[in-house]
Amino acid sequence: DEREVLERAREQFWATGYAGTRMDGIAQATGLGKGSLYGAFGDKGKLFHRVFGDWCTAVVEVAEGRLAGGPDAEAWARLSGYVHLMAENAACETERRGCLFAKGAAELAQHDPAVAERAAETMTALLTLVATDISAAQRRGDIDSAADPERLAALLLTVVRGIEAVAKAGLPPETLRNIADTALAVLPLPEGRKRSATGLGQARGD
Repeated sequence: DEREVLERAREQFWATGYAGTRMDGIAQATGLGKGSLYGAFGDKGKLFHRVFGDWCTAVVEVAEGRLAGGPDAEAWARLSGYVHLMAENAACETERRGCLFAKGAAELAQHDPAVAERAAETMTALLTLVATDISAAQRRGDIDSAADPERLAALLLTVVRGIEAVAKAGLPPETLRNIADTALAVLPLPEGRKRSATGLGQARGD
């Protein structure tokens, strides 16, 4: 089953990184001989590119599911839900492996053009999704319309990726959730508007 083989290979790369993973280990994890792996997927680099590409696709699909579409009235809730989901995922990752996307890009993007290109495409797609949702929240009046949505989107993506990094360093789950709350709380509101002190994820009081 190709999907199962790729999932097991992904877990191996995720656990030990690209440099620390050997085809012998992937063969053992998948139950396939190295000859079968090479025949089906190519060498270790090509297999990682396949795993990394599939993971990048999944990262964007999660963001699309949380952010894309829906009325402007729900844009803030979509944005808040996405940021909190990312923080919760990091909080629940007790093995401290971090995100395979961030891990693979950090290890290989400097030397592997294919990984660098795929990582850049993924971040651009995420930036577009977040910025589009922020624009919808601005039309609704939940975020100051004078603010640049792309700059705010870049800030939030940096916070989300930073949460994953500090989670690996061992910050407790409550701190990770507080970071998400604070990032949302500092997004600029239209003049005269205030966010509830008891609900940082809610921009409107009506």
